[in-house]
Amino acid sequence: MPSAEASGWTDLPGGGVCVQKEQLVNIVEPKVFLVGETRLVEEGLQAFLRHTGAPEWTSDAPSDSELLCEVMGRLCYRSFQPGLNPNVTRIREGNAPYLANIVEVGHGSVLEHAMLNFIFADVSRVVTHELVRHRTGTAISQESLRFVRLDTLSAYVPLHIRESESGMEVFVRTFEELERIQRELAALYAIDDEKKFDVKKKLTSAFRRMAPIGVATTIGWSCNFRTLRHVIEMRTDPHAEEEIRFLFGKVYHLVKNRYPNLFADYEETDVDGLPWIRTAHPKI
Repeated sequence: MPSAEASGWTDLPGGGVCVQKEQLVNIVEPKVFLVGETRLVEEGLQAFLRHTGAPEWTSDAPSDSELLCEVMGRLCYRSFQPGLNPNVTRIREGNAPYLANIVEVGHGSVLEHAMLNFIFADVSRVVTHELVRHRTGTAISQESLRFVRLDTLSAYVPLHIRESESGMEVFVRTFEELERIQRELAALYAIDDEKKFDVKKKLTSAFRRMAPIGVATTIGWSCNFRTLRHVIEMRTDPHAEEEIRFLFGKVYHLVKNRYPNLFADYEETDVDGLPWIRTAHPKI
């Protein structure tokens, strides 16, 4: 296995312990990559504003996603400016107060229009099995171990294992043995000499059954902002599984900085070395 210095574990929540062993499991932590986001079509927006009678309307939204959510909300009441709707004599000016009101009154449907595209790397199948339970407002593409053959095993090590030297010895020994089995099977069936990819696929699918649920993998996960808020609230809760808490703590810090008006109502506290993200307006 690729070696990993025990000191590297201290970057994970709660720190780690040293294990006197030359070769260690490749210890990894979840990584978050934002690879796509909603982009506004400016010509289309301007054409719509002319059509609705508000060609001069502008927004101070810090991102296209926040601007789109504001536009979709304002069109519901034709509240781009006073007088467009005879019932509207004054409006909220500014993207931040407008979205704050949207969140406060629970008009969460307008947050479904903007999408984010993430890739989560070095996450275990423990995480992906839990993540796919959030289906509404998402799209998912996961690395297939039917096609991608395992020759090395990487893993996130939970705190309760890391804080015990004996526990780490068992964890490392188990992963090393499971990795050895993958290589033994590959040699036994001479998969590297196999010319037919269909046969390779069947063999790889068979070998993966002896891989642990904790093996690190990669998943593409896209969602709208309404869904993202809900998942952050659910998966940073102290009762959630440790690794997925770690993952969505990272997600939160990324989106909080990039889309400040859509996450302005959140508060962060630390529980067991991991962030707990809460709001007075849950599941809008």
